[in-house]
Parts: sequence; structure tokens; C-alpha cells
Amino acid sequence: MRKSAWFALFLILLPATFARATVFGKVGGVVHDPHHRPIGGARVTLHAAHSDFVETQQTNQNGEFQFQTVPLGEYTISIAQPGFATLDQPITVASDSGANLHFQLSLAMVHQTAQVTEEALATNPDSATPTTLISREDIASTPGADRTNSLAMITDFVPGAYVTHDMLHMRGGHQVSYLIDGVDIPNTNIASNIAPQIDPKDIDYLQADRGSYTADLGDRTYGVFDIAPRTGFERNRDGELVMTLGNFYQTNDQLSLGDHTEKFAWYTSVNGNRSNYGLQPAIEQPVHDASNGYGGFASLIYNPNPVNQLRLVTQARTDYYQIPYDPDPTSWQNQLYNSSGLRDGEHETDAYTALTWLHNFNAATLLQLSPFYHYNSAKYEPHTYSSPTATTSDQTGNYGGLQGSISTVIAKNSISGGVYGYGQHENDLFGVIFNDGSYPNFSQQQSLGGGVEETFVEDNYRPTTWLALIGGLRQSHFQGAVTDNAVYPRIGVAVQIPKLNWVFRGFYGHYYQPPPLTSVSGPALQYANGNNTSFVALHGERDEEHQFGVQIPFRGWLLDADTFQTRANNFLDHSNIGESSIFIPVTVDGALIQAWELTLRSPQTWRYGQFHLAYSNQIAQQRGAITGGLICYPPESEACAVAPGYSPLDHDQRNTLNVGFNGKLPYHAYGSFNVYYGSGFSNGYTDPPSPYSGNYLPGHTTADLSVGKSFGDKFTVSATATNVANTRVLLDNSLTFGGFHYNDPREIYGEVRYRFHF
Repeated sequence: MRKSAWFALFLILLPATFARATVFGKVGGVVHDPHHRPIGGARVTLHAAHSDFVETQQTNQNGEFQFQTVPLGEYTISIAQPGFATLDQPITVASDSGANLHFQLSLAMVHQTAQVTEEALATNPDSATPTTLISREDIASTPGADRTNSLAMITDFVPGAYVTHDMLHMRGGHQVSYLIDGVDIPNTNIASNIAPQIDPKDIDYLQADRGSYTADLGDRTYGVFDIAPRTGFERNRDGELVMTLGNFYQTNDQLSLGDHTEKFAWYTSVNGNRSNYGLQPAIEQPVHDASNGYGGFASLIYNPNPVNQLRLVTQARTDYYQIPYDPDPTSWQNQLYNSSGLRDGEHETDAYTALTWLHNFNAATLLQLSPFYHYNSAKYEPHTYSSPTATTSDQTGNYGGLQGSISTVIAKNSISGGVYGYGQHENDLFGVIFNDGSYPNFSQQQSLGGGVEETFVEDNYRPTTWLALIGGLRQSHFQGAVTDNAVYPRIGVAVQIPKLNWVFRGFYGHYYQPPPLTSVSGPALQYANGNNTSFVALHGERDEEHQFGVQIPFRGWLLDADTFQTRANNFLDHSNIGESSIFIPVTVDGALIQAWELTLRSPQTWRYGQFHLAYSNQIAQQRGAITGGLICYPPESEACAVAPGYSPLDHDQRNTLNVGFNGKLPYHAYGSFNVYYGSGFSNGYTDPPSPYSGNYLPGHTTADLSVGKSFGDKFTVSATATNVANTRVLLDNSLTFGGFHYNDPREIYGEVRYRFHF
């Protein structure tokens, strides 16, 4: 990597521009009296809705205030001034937002407090990015969402998000990014990992961004999950023990501790889980499908003075999954892909550390520097006598880098710029024992290196209070087996209709996604050639997206609708060598994803709970031959010919709907449910012996339920059932991790939460 180049560029940008710390937003405003005269010296307090996080300022002589680094989440602003009634107002803060509010204090005849609910606060009038905000209360009360290996916190709330062949797919792809404390977690091995990135119980808020990314947000087109972890501000020397027990001999347990002072906050946890049901099985009844894992997480925040803050997040975990199989060699599935002889397993280890320094030069200018390190290992390990082959695939990646940014506001411009880069070292081992004697055994290890250097600049211009114009550029340089360079524009607009407070938004932009470093050579390449495949170095995916949407608030409800289209060149996917379990990333010539999306959420206090709905009508298609990675060989042969036009991707599902309600019941009890409907994924096997002749596999509906009750301040007991009716369908016939995949069976478990003081 040319580290000196992007460090030099960062130093050039430092005095002039601003790059955003992407877990933070800004909250500012003006306080005035009933005659619209500014009120100086008013005390403004920003208090987190579910923790002890507090910031306090006094308005200047113009009645203005500005909180520069507010983590995403839900807050209450309280404004107090002698002679006026105290005003309290709720507000939701999104990452990279810049809420600019106006507060009118009324004269106080007696001591009183005015409660204000402002519908516009639920919208984001200065962003073109559609977002979904999920809180730790949502995660705790949504059925099954707080389990370590669950992604229900995403799939139940985010339109167009679902799990198939054990991987999260969103908006037609599975190249998604996770950020913790606003710092990206790099991982280019899209086909190797199953385990989730973070335990949901360690999350305070999760913001899911769905396309239309500003230039500071990176390159993962299909989804960005920005995580604000628990910090200790919600604890006062408090601990919590979570224990579960259910069918399939499952348990999911965590011990967490946290505390804070005025300058220091800390949170730490350890967790463990196991079950006889792990991955989506090859038949209705899981066989050889156990899983287990354990890990730990820690967050530290230190404020040495009002203008500096240090934040450290670190985590490590390991997971093991048995690879399920179909034990009946005569079944129709095994005539297409014989998994009856598999006795394989997958070991995964992941560790991440990021240290962030935040420095406020003044009320408008913020610097962030975040060095980080990520270790990721995925080891597919067979039983020596797995039939017909015993496949070993061991991919280990080390990523070390820096994310840097600085920000300022000049007149009506929020100008941003920054750098991001990492060096990657990859160790890969591929090996196959051919127990059927069809080919000589081989094992090959290789070491690969590469890296990414990126810079960005951006401006968010607010000529009026109801209009935001957003424009930026992101430059990417990738160095590996190939060299890629890209400089891509991103432009957006957000228009807020006065009085109605509707927000219309539009976006047009390009993205570049760095490719995996994976390579195949030597005996592995010779084996691939024998299976009519070869290997070509992967280039990065290049995408073009446009999107239009609207947010409509009404009495605390929020409707968010959008339509988008993404055109991809070198679409990243994955394939396997022959009938081995060596999964190799590939790039397809092109892809086209088009969709309409809708989310609807009620206010938190709507009667006795909160309602949520997420719907997507989506078409995900591919065109052309495989252009990189494991390609058809020889490419000029008749077997490699590809029909013209578009065909559905294997995870194409036209309609996806989630409807849920998290309710509060009398006597400190609660109940929640979620109903999921999927119209069925693309059917890759339409000929006999497959019983499915249509273009799509069966539609499916499942329901999840949870009820619980608190006993005082210390104990909460709950019972949860997912897929209550035990509806079972063939979900997918991709060969990933054991072949065919049925949806999850009914799972029932009880949970006890014990809170204590130490």
C-alpha cells in the first residue's frame, strides 16, 4: 500500500475540510421567546432516553446552541430559563445528521413544564439515505432477536433483508458492512463466514442504512449497519445475567457489567451459546446440525476534558457449526447433490479492536482518528472419511488500518473529507481427499497481500431550512492480484415540505467494492480445470444506483417509502469447485436489482406498545457469464455459453413482508409477535427429479411470539416460540454449506434475566 500517499492527502485535507464520525450526529438550534426574540443563557440539556448519557450547554447571546458529537439514538432535550416554563422535547438522532431546531419558551405563571411532540423529529430532513433505527428495547422484546446467532433484529425491521443459505442478503446482494462506533470492520471473504458480527445483546442502537450513501460511508452497496454499542452510561455499577433453555438443547447466555462516572464509562460482557440446531438443514428434520460459540465484548469511553474523548471497542468470539446433511442417499435432493456422506464442520474465529480519538476544535469542527485491527478465520474441516470427498478450506485474514476524518461548518455548508485504508494479509489453505478415488489427493497453501486506500470529500449545503443539497466524491485504490482505481460521484437532495413536514429525497451515485484476495493455483487449479472451471483474478464490483423516496410523519407514526435501481458490473457472488465444499468468490458480468420498499412504525407510546412493518417488492437478476474467480473453462466451449438477457439470482424473492407488534401488558408484563411472509426464492432446479417445476420455490409464512413479565427490578422471565406453526418449506437449493436448505423449524425457549448491583 502507498500509505504515505493517503496520509499526505489527509494532512492536506485537515485544515480545510470535515469528515464525519459516522456513529455521531449533531443537534443544534435556537431558543426564543413568544415574540421570537433570542433567549441567551438558557440551560439546554440533552439526555439519552434509556441511559444516563447527558450533555449540557448554555445558549449564546443569539439563543443558539450546538451539540457536536451525539451518538445515534433517542434523546430528550430539556430547556430551562428563569421566568419561562421548562420545555421537554423528544428527538431521534441519526448518524451524520444535523438537526437544527427552533424552540419557543412560554412565560411561566406558575412552575410548569411543557411537553412538546414534534412530528418532524422522526424524519431526517438533511439526508438522502433511507435508514431504519433499532434500539436495544426493540432487540430485547422482538421474538428471538437477542440470541447471539440471530439476525432477526435486521430481518424483522429492514425491508428486503432475509437469510438464505445461512447468509444475510439485503437489497439483492450479500456484500454488507458493519461499523462499530462509526469505524468500519473490513472483511472481503463474502463466501466464507456464517457467524454474525456482534452479539445483539451488546448493541444499544443499530442504524441500518439502505443505499444512497454519502461519500464518507464506504462501498458496500447493499447495506451498512452502524452499531452504537452499550457503553456503561446505562449502568451504575450494575450487572445483568441472561440465561435461556429450550428445545434442541439450546441455551444462549450472557453476563454483562457496566458503570460510569462523569468522565469515564465502561461496559463488558461474556457470552456462550449452543444448540442441536445451527444451520439451515438439507431436509425438514435437522441431522448433524449442532452449533456452539463463546465470546466477549468491551467498550471504554474516557473524557479527559470537554474537547477530547477517547473510545475503545474490542471483541473476540469463536463459533463452530456442524454441516447438516441428508442421510437418505435415495432422496431426490441427493440425486442432484449428494450430501449423505458429509460429516463436516466449520470453525470461525473473529477479533476486532478500534481506538477512536475525538477532538472538538470548536463548536463546529470535529476531528476523528481511528486505528483498527480485524482478524477473521473461517476453517471448513471435514471428517477424514467424508464421502465422496473430504474438503479442507482454511481462510485467515488480517486487516490493519486507519480511518480519519475532520469536520466543520462554514456558513450554510457542512463540508466533509477524510481517509480510510487498510493493509490485508491473507493465508489460504485448500485441500481435498478423494475418498471415492476419482482424483489424486492434494493440499495447497498460499499467502496473499493487498490493501485499500480511499479518500473522500463532501458538502451538505442548506440554502434554506427546508432544502438540503448533498454532493461528494470518493476515490478508491485497490492493490492485490489486480490493481483497481475508481473516483465516483454521489449526489442527493432532501426537501422538507413546511407544515406537513414530509421529506422527499432523491439520490444518484456510483460505488466501487474491493474484491476478495482469494486465488487458486497449482493442484487446486488443476482440479478446477478438470471440472470445466478455471480461475481468473477478481476485479472489484462497480455499481450505479438511483433512488427516490419520501418520509411522511403523522401523529407520531412514520411512513417511509422508496424505490431504487442498482446496476452492477462484476457482481460479487460465490460458487464451488465440482462437488467439493471449496467455495470460491466469483464475479458475474452484471446484475440488475429493482425494488419498492416500505416501512411503517408507530410512536413508542402508541397505546400499549409499538407497531412495525417492513415490506419489499424486489427483482434481483443477473446477466452474462462469470467474469472473475471460478470461471467456466474453456470459455469458448459450448458448455460455457450463456443465454442472453437477465435471469433471476438464486436469492431473488419478489415479495418480503414483516409485520410485528411489541406490546406492554398490565402487571409489568409484555407480549410481542412478528409475522414473516416470503413469496419464495428462485428455483435453480426445475427438471426431474426436482418436484418443483416453477421458476420459484414455495412461498412461506411464519409467526414468532414472545411473552414476559418483570418481578420487581431484578427479575424478568419470558417465553419465546419462533415459527410457531412449524411451517417447513424448501427455502433454497444453493450448494453452499451442505447443499439444499429448509427454513428454520419451530424453536421454543425460556429466558431469565437477573439484574444486580456490584
